[in-house]
Amino acid sequence: MTNRRSFLTGATLLGAGMVSRAGAATLPEAPVQSSAATAVTPAPATGRPFNPVVTLNGWSLPWRMKDGVKEFHLVAEPVVREIAPGMHANLWGYNGQSPGPTIEVVEGDRVRIFVTNKLPEHTSVHWHGQILPNGMDGVSGVTQPAIQPGKTFVYEFVARHAGTFMYHPHADEMAQMAMGMMGFWVTHPKDIRQHAVDRDFVFLLNAYDIEPGRYTPSVNTMLDFNLWTFNSRAFPAIDPLVVRQGDRVRIRAGNLTMTNHPIHLHGHTFEVAGTDGGWVRPSARWPEVTTDIAVGQMRAIEFVADNPGDWAFHCHKSHHTMNAMGHDVPNLIGVDHRGVAEKINRLVPGYMVMGDKGGSMGSMRMPLPENTLPMMTGTGQFGEIEMGGMFTLLKVRPDQPRGDYRDPGHYRHPPGTVAREWTGNLPPAPQAPGMPALAPATGAPVDVTRGGGHDHH
Repeated sequence: MTNRRSFLTGATLLGAGMVSRAGAATLPEAPVQSSAATAVTPAPATGRPFNPVVTLNGWSLPWRMKDGVKEFHLVAEPVVREIAPGMHANLWGYNGQSPGPTIEVVEGDRVRIFVTNKLPEHTSVHWHGQILPNGMDGVSGVTQPAIQPGKTFVYEFVARHAGTFMYHPHADEMAQMAMGMMGFWVTHPKDIRQHAVDRDFVFLLNAYDIEPGRYTPSVNTMLDFNLWTFNSRAFPAIDPLVVRQGDRVRIRAGNLTMTNHPIHLHGHTFEVAGTDGGWVRPSARWPEVTTDIAVGQMRAIEFVADNPGDWAFHCHKSHHTMNAMGHDVPNLIGVDHRGVAEKINRLVPGYMVMGDKGGSMGSMRMPLPENTLPMMTGTGQFGEIEMGGMFTLLKVRPDQPRGDYRDPGHYRHPPGTVAREWTGNLPPAPQAPGMPALAPATGAPVDVTRGGGHDHH
C-alpha cells in the first residue's frame, strides 16, 4: 500500500527537479487547489465578459492576459483526493485536484495553455470536442511527441465555437484516465445573453476501483469498479445543487468512465439542451426526467426549478449509488442465519447477519477496513438515506438569495404534504370481474359461498 505522503513526494520531486528556473519564469502562474469544497468563481475582471459556471466540488482555473491571448497553466501531477471524509485516494490530476480545474473561455478567444508534466511517465492533453489545428489535438505519437516527465509543452488555438467540452490525456490513456486525469472546458458564447441561465453547474462522472485498505486505483479494471462519483466525490460528501425557486438551471455532466450513466432528476422535467457537439436548437429539444450519458459524451440539461424541496439527483443504475461494494455477495434473502450466526459469533465477535431480509445496510455500523467507505450512508431529516456514489440533492428554496450556493439545510415541508403512516381502516379492495373478493383488513381471499370467510357449523 502506498501512503499519501510518499505518493506525492516521490513523483512530484521527479518532475519539479527537471523544470529549469529560466523556463518556469516565463510561465503564467499555476494555481493549486486541494480543497474539495465547491468554489464559486466571480465574474471575470479582464477579457470578454461571461457568466461563470459552478463546478460541483471543484473550481475554475485562473488565467492571465498577455498580448490579447488568454494564458493558462495546467500541471499534470499526482494528487490526493478526498473521496469522502475517512477515505482518500492517490490519483493523478491537474493543479492539485482530480478532476482538474474547469477551464472557462469565450467564443473567439485565442487561448494558450502551458502543460507541465510532473508525473513519473509521459503524458499529453487532448481537448475533447474542440475544433482546432491538428497539431494541437493532443494525441501523442500522432499529432505531437509525448510530454516527458519534467517537460512543459504549450498548446495554442482559437476557441471557435461555444459549448461544453472536456480534456484528458491521449497517452497511456487507460492508466492515466483510470487514475483520474480529466477536466471540464466551457466555451461561453460571445453574446453574454445567449444561452443565459440563473445557475450553471458542471461536473464529471468518475469511476474507480480501490480495494478497501488501499489508496491507489487499479488501472486494469474494465467494468467492475467499486466507487462511482460526481467529480471524484461520493455521496454524502457531494455538495448539493442549491438553487432559488424559479431559477432557470443548467447542469452539464461529462462521462469519461467505462460505462453509460442514466442520470435522473426527481420533481422536475428537463430538456437536453446541449451535447459536447454543441447546443441543441430549442425546436429540437424534448422533455425528459432521465438522460443517458454514454462513454465520452457530455449532456447539458435545462429546467426551471419551480418545485421547492430536496430532490434526488442520481445515476439510475442502482449499484452506482453505492460505495465500495463486493461483487460476489450471494443473495441470502429468506435464509435463516440464526444458528449459523450464533456459532460464527463465538469465533468472530461482532459478526453481523447481512441480507436475510434484504440488502438494507444504511443503519449498520460495522467496523470498516482502513481507507474505505460504507456501501450506503447518509442521514436525512427522516432517517437513513441509504445512498452513496453518484447521488446528490437538488435543493430548491423560494428564499435562497441569488448567487448564494450555501446549503440551506433540510426542506421545511408545508403541513400535510409528507407521506405518513395510516392507522385508520383500509378502503375495500377493488374486485375484478370473476375473481373472489378480498377481505379488506388482511387481504385474504373471501369464500363468498360461506358468507365472508367464516365457517358456520
